[in-house]
Amino acid sequence: MAEAEEPARRRGPYAKSAERRQQIVDEAYRVFATRGYHGSSLREIAAAAGIGLSTLQHHFGGKEELLLAVLARRDEWGGRAVDDLPFPDAIVAQARRNEGIPGLIALYSILAAEATSPEHPGHEYFLGRYAGMQASYEREFATLAATGRLRDGVDPALAAATVVALWEGIQLQWLYTPERIDAAAALRGYLDLVLIGGTPAER
Repeated sequence: MAEAEEPARRRGPYAKSAERRQQIVDEAYRVFATRGYHGSSLREIAAAAGIGLSTLQHHFGGKEELLLAVLARRDEWGGRAVDDLPFPDAIVAQARRNEGIPGLIALYSILAAEATSPEHPGHEYFLGRYAGMQASYEREFATLAATGRLRDGVDPALAAATVVALWEGIQLQWLYTPERIDAAAALRGYLDLVLIGGTPAER
């Protein structure tokens, strides 16, 4: 029995450390979603997590490292439950899901705007994200065109760019008036215009 208990005791501190890191990331997520990266401080995040600044710095080397952890957390929360859906149903489902995750859209919108500056630690993340979305959606629209589901005259690259722009803009409007804006419905409406067969998953 002692041999079985010994590994569990050794794992204890690591488990607590992982829990503490996750707590810090969750609080940083909420602070960044409210005040942005530049408008917040490590001391503020530590206070929100109920720990001292030195404890936070024990787990994260600096504010930039914490931001990257928050962005990874955002991707984890934002990507669940829609990975198995086909394009374009996944886009509409993702937009619907985003509205139900507290702070997700605010965090994304605030940090995306801040990160337009090349000096921002999140710049490369968003640059890569936009490029990846554009390339992925363009491939998907091209596949739909090859199977006769994209309406004549619709350019896959332009359709991809339009989806990204519409999604960004409609989510920003949703932050102002969530009771009036339905981002998923707006995306579905555009997709119904350019696709033959529409988006059956949301019907």
